[in-house]
Formats: sequence, structure tokens, C-alpha cells
Amino acid sequence: MNPQANPWLQALGAAGARFNPDNTEILDFGQPGQELQQAATGSILVPLLQLASIEASGADAKSFLHSQFTNDVNHLQPGQAQLSSWCSAKGRMQASFINYPLEQSYRLLMAAELVPPILKRLQMFVLRSQVKLADLSGQLGHLGLAGTAAAPALAAAGLPVPDAPMSTAVQDQVCVIRLADGRFIVAAPQEILPPLWQQLSAHLPAAGLPAWHWLDVQAALPWVTGATREEFVPQMADFEKMGGVSFHKGCYPGQEVVARTQYLGKVKRHLYRLKSPVPLAAGEHLHSPASPDQAAGQVLVCAPDPAGAYVALAVVLAPGAEDLHQGDASGPLLEAVAVNP
Repeated sequence: MNPQANPWLQALGAAGARFNPDNTEILDFGQPGQELQQAATGSILVPLLQLASIEASGADAKSFLHSQFTNDVNHLQPGQAQLSSWCSAKGRMQASFINYPLEQSYRLLMAAELVPPILKRLQMFVLRSQVKLADLSGQLGHLGLAGTAAAPALAAAGLPVPDAPMSTAVQDQVCVIRLADGRFIVAAPQEILPPLWQQLSAHLPAAGLPAWHWLDVQAALPWVTGATREEFVPQMADFEKMGGVSFHKGCYPGQEVVARTQYLGKVKRHLYRLKSPVPLAAGEHLHSPASPDQAAGQVLVCAPDPAGAYVALAVVLAPGAEDLHQGDASGPLLEAVAVNP
């Protein structure tokens, strides 16, 4: 993305945002340490450039999505949102996302880098179904709000405040999603984001993506990205424990593998929170002397910690979790705690 050609990015630049080299993330607004502290103890407003949406519309949209995803789309009602994923035939997650209905369509909110490949592959399965799939990346933008001041800030901007976890509320062209940990994601047309940003930032301090990622780690919310695509069956990321998998719906790609994994109980890898003295990269493999012939873990997301050093989410092989290392088995020792022991 070119900040000079995009009024939304221009507005963020004018507000003091510092971009990563390819302008796909906001690093910070000039005070990274303070922004992390605000995430931990106060309230923040974050541009979520790393997220984008696919829209599915048409008479067969519901039945089509229900036949493809791990969650039950047939029972997803207006005003609700659900975690879901799309798996390969081998049961590996190609994407994780938030699915929510809006008017006569559905929106799939996921890592922006996954939108082009997922859209292209998902289109292959449409066949004769009356479904239209569209990339909303150039039209829709997203903001993240967190902390006790988030709901009052939404109200002050004239936006509705969903009152239940994983619910949505709509005002004109703006949809507000309430996450399970009390955070909010605002989805709005890019052309109205600059004035909306001004309204919300009058009540909330701006922060960069690391602060939001820190909150993702605390909430144990596992977003699949390009670095981790097709690496895990949903149970490895504890996705079924977060309500992202229905075991009562019909078939979908990878369903046999996911169901067999669930009922045989043979998953040895699960979601862990890590503390690390060094930064970790999404997709990076971790190692343990307990499993010298294979990687003992793989990182989903990492963020600097307000208390110092770094925290991360990773899928980890349980037998090696107590002696987990970055790089190789002689690298820095990581502290690993199971999210759902």
C-alpha cells in the first residue's frame, strides 16, 4: 500500500503513525513502550491494517459457506459473529477468521495476506452455486478498540456497542464486532475512516499493532497467517475449545480428519503462551531435546511485553514444552504455559 495514494493511510501518517517497510502494519505512534503499557492497564485505539475481509453474497451463500467451514453457518444469526476456519482435505487450517452476517451477505475477517489465495481457492468450489465472492480489501478498513474506555468512545462517536461476546451491531455502513475478551473491531468503508478516527482518538490513545498483538496473546486468539497456513489441524490451536469447530454439522473439507482427531484424542500439540528473552517470528520452529528429530513447536504470533522481553502464542508438542528453545535445542530457553491445561 502506498500511503501517499491512500487518504486513510495519509490520515494515519498525519496522526504520527510509523509504518513497517511495506506499509501493511502500523509499528507505533512514536511511543511504543507507553502504548504497550496502555494496552495492559488502560485503553487503546489501533488501526488493524493486517486484517481484511472477503464478502460472500447470493442466494446460496449460507449453504455454500456451511459446506466449507468448520463452524455451523446455518445457525449463525444476524447480530452474531463466530470463529471459524477453512481446512484443506488433510484437515489443516488454511485460514482462521471471524464470520459474521451483514444484511444479505457474510463477511470473513482474516489476515489480509490470506485474502487473495483464499479467495482464489474458495472460488474453485463455487461451481454452479449462486454465490458471489468479493475481496473487500480496497473498500473496507478496520479499527481495534480495547480497555474500559472503548465502549464509551464508541457511544461518543455515535456508534452502537454490542453487549455480548462475539456479537455485532450496525450503524449505517459501520459494523462493530465485540470479541470474547471485551475488545471491539470496527469495520467501516475506508473513505469514512479518517473522520471516524478523529472522533475515536479524541477518547482513546493511539497504539500500533504490537500492542494489539499483545492483547491477542493474552486472549489466546490464534490467527492463522501466511507463515502458518496449512500447518495445524484446528485442535492443535485449541480452536475447538474457543467455539471455532462444530462437531454436529455436515461434511466440509477435512471434516473426517478433524472429527477423527477429536474422538480418538491423539492430539499431542496444543496452544501455549510463551515468554521469551528474544523476539520470535510467526512460523518460526521451536526445538526441545525431548524431540530431537522434529520441531517441538511453531510460533503463531509474538509481541513485546510491557514487563520486558516478549510473549507469544505457539502450537507446542506437550512432551517438550518444559524444555523449549528458540533456534535449536541449545538456543534461548522459553517459558511455556498451556492455554488450556
